[in-house]
Amino acid sequence: MRISRKLVGVGVLALMTGCSTISSLNPFASKPKGNVPAKLVELKGSMAVRTAWKLEVGKAHSYLFSPALAGNTVIAAGADGTIVRADAATGRQLWRVKAKNGLTAGVGTDGELIAVGGTKGELMVYDMDGKQLWTAQLSSEILSPPAIGQGIVVARSIDNRIVGFDAKTGQKKWTVQRTPPPLTLRLAPGMVVHDKDVIVAQGGKLMSLILATGAPRWEIEVGVARGATELERVTDIGGVPVIFEDQVCAVSYQGRVGCFGLLDGSPRWTRELSSEAGVAVDQRFVFVPDDKGALFAYNRDGGASAWKNDKLSYRRLSTPVSYGRTVAVGDYQGYVHFLSREDGAFLARAATDGSAIASTPLVAGSNLIFQTQNGTVTAIAVE
Repeated sequence: MRISRKLVGVGVLALMTGCSTISSLNPFASKPKGNVPAKLVELKGSMAVRTAWKLEVGKAHSYLFSPALAGNTVIAAGADGTIVRADAATGRQLWRVKAKNGLTAGVGTDGELIAVGGTKGELMVYDMDGKQLWTAQLSSEILSPPAIGQGIVVARSIDNRIVGFDAKTGQKKWTVQRTPPPLTLRLAPGMVVHDKDVIVAQGGKLMSLILATGAPRWEIEVGVARGATELERVTDIGGVPVIFEDQVCAVSYQGRVGCFGLLDGSPRWTRELSSEAGVAVDQRFVFVPDDKGALFAYNRDGGASAWKNDKLSYRRLSTPVSYGRTVAVGDYQGYVHFLSREDGAFLARAATDGSAIASTPLVAGSNLIFQTQNGTVTAIAVE
């Protein structure tokens, strides 16, 4: 999750050894010359949307925080260490705690535990009442929300180590190490639990690991490195892989978007596309923004192009979300744009707090939930 994107993540290239960056690729930095974000036109709005509630959780700073659902509640976190649980329908705060140190990643939950990453590489696990249960130390910084399933908490550090911990005790159960490429996007590529496996996005690849042991079930390339220079060959998964029925769908920077078989990783279809955000998937379509701000819809079965909307060019679009007859996507000014899932026509627009939306949105009943970089969690009701 980039499974999630980050300011220090979305498009910032970093040498994993030495951590030098190319700030011109940072979407939260100054606007690149020639790539002027599209101006928003007034909408006559054929669909009613309204802000149902807002909740402040603290700024993300140079990190990315995505809210998570646990039953009928939403859990969110901020860089200052704040973790909040609230009613997803009303926004009523149930509790608020503060971690001892600041946070760099979150939130992961299985509905019984909550996991976040700390500024010194700590994995911190809480119960559903906000009580801290245990802490484990990873080898380097955690940017991706941890994943929880089958009694295992899975965390990944930016040195390409994936570690599984016993969810009750915090005891380390297994470690998977991958050699990092010379250059990689400093993103927060996501992990998602499915049955007894965890699907991990890392360095342009998807891996299915057995939760109990960390043993690989399959590994496939989503982003295929091309070009003569290391910069041209950089690729990484954007956002969180999405599981739908017997498929997992994902997209990569300087690579491809596609869907793959859950059992063996076999490609169902792929299309050339570059994106730092993630995909949204529903019964009919796969939705994905490219790195130029165009939003694409592909047929989920076969990958045929359904439509393209390029009227939001260079507005640094977030991972989309599909709901009912609409697909919604956030931008760098905190606007949420609602488009028809059938043809990509604009239906409505809503404002949040004016800061970038880079996290993965949620569907909670009739509310769509977005978290901004300034730390506002906003529920928008679709009527």
